[in-house]
Amino acid sequence: MNYKFDALKDDDSRDHNQKEENSTQKDGEKEKTEQDKSQSSSKRKAVQFWRFYSHMVRPRDLTGHSDFHLFTEGIKPMGEDDASKNGGKWIIRLRKGLASRCWENLILAMLGEQFMVGEEICGAVVSVHFQEDIISIWNKTASDQATTARIWDMLRRVLNLPPNTIMEYKTHTDSIKDNSSFRNTKITL
Repeated sequence: MNYKFDALKDDDSRDHNQKEENSTQKDGEKEKTEQDKSQSSSKRKAVQFWRFYSHMVRPRDLTGHSDFHLFTEGIKPMGEDDASKNGGKWIIRLRKGLASRCWENLILAMLGEQFMVGEEICGAVVSVHFQEDIISIWNKTASDQATTARIWDMLRRVLNLPPNTIMEYKTHTDSIKDNSSFRNTKITL
């Protein structure tokens, strides 16, 4: 809030007020310039990405089991990676036919920094299966429940998911435990 204290003004208040207005105007211009640069950078990233993406096969056109990974530079799509080992992922199971639209909406939201969680998002995966498709978005800090909830909320908005869509959050440590127990399971025929 901006308060005025008229009783404290003295004779040189006009000069002082003018300086404050100029200072406030300059601060506002700096903020606007920084916002413009950020928006310009986001737009530039999206345009550069779209140049490549427009030539790629869409998830709906894949046959068999396939995965696409889109991760921040330097982060590997593995739960053991240093950048994501303390994190987790939101997992969304989709009926066939929805993956391409949801995938495009998700990656454009990531590039446009619509999640507003800073550097928290590591990347995203779309997995095409025979019966269903799975989209997941990975984050760095599973213990930060507020950020995890913000990602969940934005996912529902960006993907425009039906109300009955099941979304599950799983930490990478839990995923690694599940996979190691599966690998160690003996099957006798």
